[in-house]
Amino acid sequence: MPNQGQRVVEGQRLMQAASDIFLGWCRVTETLDGRSRDYYVRQLWDWKRSAEVETMTPAMLGLYGELCGWTLARAHARSGDRVAVASYLGNGDGFDQALATFAERYADQNERDHAAVEAAVAGGRLAATAGL
Repeated sequence: MPNQGQRVVEGQRLMQAASDIFLGWCRVTETLDGRSRDYYVRQLWDWKRSAEVETMTPAMLGLYGELCGWTLARAHARSGDRVAVASYLGNGDGFDQALATFAERYADQNERDHAAVEAAVAGGRLAATAGL
């Protein structure tokens, strides 16, 4: 693609159900160092809110995680050719097994990271305050 900003915008439009109406791209050719650069542009503040995960109960956090997973899956489903993806994955359970292995290793790494943070707090190497 001749403009990298356009590449980003087209990718966002593929993955988002409704993208920013101000989403666009441009090329700046007159720069201080004389090199042209591609940019994508979007509306900075569109009155959307973010979830306050630090105030969620475990049940609400679980529901929020499910919604995020569903949204991510939907975005990825919109971006690919379903026949090509199905052909790539094949009929076996190799992909399923690889995904399960990755998830288990990722969870194990999170547990090790959490233990390291707890140890750092307990040893006084890291300051922490109790949350809600």
